[in-house]
Amino acid sequence: MTPRFLIADDHPLVRAALSETLRRRWPEAELLEAADFESAMAVLASIDPSGDEVDLVLLDLTMPGSNGLMGLMLLRAHAPTVPVAVVSAQEDAETVRRALAFGAAAFIPKSASVETIQATIDAVLRGDLVGLTSEGVEAPVDADDRDLYRRLATLSPQQLRVLAMIGEGKLNKQICFELGIAEQTVKAHASQIFRKLGVVSRTQAALVLNRLSPSAG
Repeated sequence: MTPRFLIADDHPLVRAALSETLRRRWPEAELLEAADFESAMAVLASIDPSGDEVDLVLLDLTMPGSNGLMGLMLLRAHAPTVPVAVVSAQEDAETVRRALAFGAAAFIPKSASVETIQATIDAVLRGDLVGLTSEGVEAPVDADDRDLYRRLATLSPQQLRVLAMIGEGKLNKQICFELGIAEQTVKAHASQIFRKLGVVSRTQAALVLNRLSPSAG
């Protein structure tokens, strides 16, 4: 089987380095690239669902449009069968732990060696969960993060998009314009979001969303 990888990172040099690393191990691989989150989602949406899907997404949490862990959640909701490896310059155990808690199949520090990156990707393709810091120390998943992930996982992809826009401070009219849906539909989504997250207002929902930002991890 010819593997297909999507490299989603806004830095051209990082994409080039990851491409070279993948080519060394999988010379026949099909490599797709995206410089922002919207482009990454568009690449996944453009793939024929009846054909072979992407085998692995290499995702930078801080790329434009990703909104930290919300980007990871959106991507997983859109393509739940596609594993995602977070590739980050933040290598602390807390960042690793939170990335895994919110759906990443693996965490790859940008400082990792070529051999480490290849071994990690090999493990993901085998179906293993890999969560190591740059020092090789396993990072256990926090129960609170797991609970929040479970609640967020009950939201539909559209509800996750609405939640992301609520977190950005957008009004219902702005949300309905950007998503191309009726304002009443936005209100219905917001009501379901509040219920599933156990909050009663946009402010409280935004505070929940703030836990997914890069600064929160």
